[in-house]
Amino acid sequence: MLLSGFGTMLQLLYLAMLVLAVVAFVFAATAREDAYRAADKKKKSFWLIILGIAVAVNLIPMLFLQLAGVVASIVFMVDVRPALKAVSGGGGGRRGGSSSDGPYGPYNGGR
Repeated sequence: MLLSGFGTMLQLLYLAMLVLAVVAFVFAATAREDAYRAADKKKKSFWLIILGIAVAVNLIPMLFLQLAGVVASIVFMVDVRPALKAVSGGGGGRRGGSSSDGPYGPYNGGR
């Protein structure tokens, strides 16, 4: 019974690693090519290849390669994606903001 619970936990871990790799790949694919250059990160094609390999490796259960794929996915999600969002003008939860909006609301010229 303990062994079957451990197997279930491993399957959930493998699924989580696959989901992380797929989500990172989708984010990498939807970002603009010029944002990678502006953020001074590797090329878009580099990240698509690395994350595509991470997705493929997660489909084949080889733990060492899966861990390398998870590391690549985490690096993309923690380092590259925020830099791409900052360069592309993705400002967190702001929706429909103007270019004259400051951190506390619209800038009205000192009135």
